[in-house]
Amino acid sequence: MVSATAYYLGSHFFRLVLAPFTHRRVLGAHHVPHTGPAILAPNHISHFDPPLLSISADRQVDWMAMEELFQNPLLARTLRWIGSFPVGRGKMDYAAVRTAIERLKGGRMVGVFPEGGLRTGPASVLEGAPLKPGVAALAQMTQAPVVPCAIIGTDALYDPARWLPWRQTKVWIVFGHPLPPPSATGDKAAARAAFDEQLGDTIRDLYHRTVREENIPADCLPQTPQKRKGREL
Repeated sequence: MVSATAYYLGSHFFRLVLAPFTHRRVLGAHHVPHTGPAILAPNHISHFDPPLLSISADRQVDWMAMEELFQNPLLARTLRWIGSFPVGRGKMDYAAVRTAIERLKGGRMVGVFPEGGLRTGPASVLEGAPLKPGVAALAQMTQAPVVPCAIIGTDALYDPARWLPWRQTKVWIVFGHPLPPPSATGDKAAARAAFDEQLGDTIRDLYHRTVREENIPADCLPQTPQKRKGREL
């Protein structure tokens, strides 16, 4: 398992690399439990989300990352070094579930994107799409609280012009109150379904409230990577 020293070095590397190009606005960081098992559940709009969320959570986050990222040996070694572990998409990955349970039982925070991948538009939880069932099931099995989170602005980093020297992209990261896990007794399926609905509603509320209260302009709201790169027709 990744050491605290390895994670510390990795997080500071990302801070140094991203600092000249991003301006982070972190809200609700006090909602993130400093100790004990917890699941971080944000929306997902870009590949830049995990490092920016990790350096904003003020504690180590072990990410469930798509297995395709682990096909490159060097990248796989780096991801494992900072605590990430692979999960297969479109199937029940029992090995990933066991790893997540072990991490949570060890008192760690596990990061899971409940949408199951990058999502924008009608396919996104932000616009009402349902969540995948993984987070509810994991929380139910471990009874770990779930920290809902909304992230805005990271997709703009797909635009190559955003990486010009000191052109800082604004990013908003908003953590909500931890949600109690679904009940592990009684009708478990109904409890998971109700939890998924609550989590989706909470992420949407965090997003819309932040857009309103921070006066976030329309061009900072989530768009597809293709559009950000100027390739979308």
